[in-house]
Amino acid sequence: MAKDLNKVMIIGRLGTDPEMRYTPSGSPVTTFRVAAGRQWKDANGEAHEETEWFSIVVWNKLAEICNQYLSKGSRVYIEGRLQTRSWDDAQTGEKRYRTEVIANDMIILDSKGGREGASGGDYGRSYGGQGYAAPDIGDDDIPF
Repeated sequence: MAKDLNKVMIIGRLGTDPEMRYTPSGSPVTTFRVAAGRQWKDANGEAHEETEWFSIVVWNKLAEICNQYLSKGSRVYIEGRLQTRSWDDAQTGEKRYRTEVIANDMIILDSKGGREGASGGDYGRSYGGQGYAAPDIGDDDIPF
């Protein structure tokens, strides 16, 4: 039986500060938007630039970490899955759709910490899976 795959990887910058809320059951959820740009030249050599915006949703411990360490302009790597939800617009009665990235991993790519109080040592730190940071390895740990 073939397995399906729903995986998204994005590197970009936050467009606004993260917003954290809590569900009625007390689970933290943080949302923010990430802009990822691309540049290319057409057949005539003319340069073009395009920016795509992604809505990111993060749950539980990773949501708390994103809220604490990220801010508008932070450069991040986000890994997760796409999810589309729908609802009926109360004003128009139309069916509305929104596709979001449900993040399960985040790496801060800025060399400076982010929000005030965050240490500058967070460069390249991975937060994900169970919300734990990846172990830091040194030159002595590399076998070649």
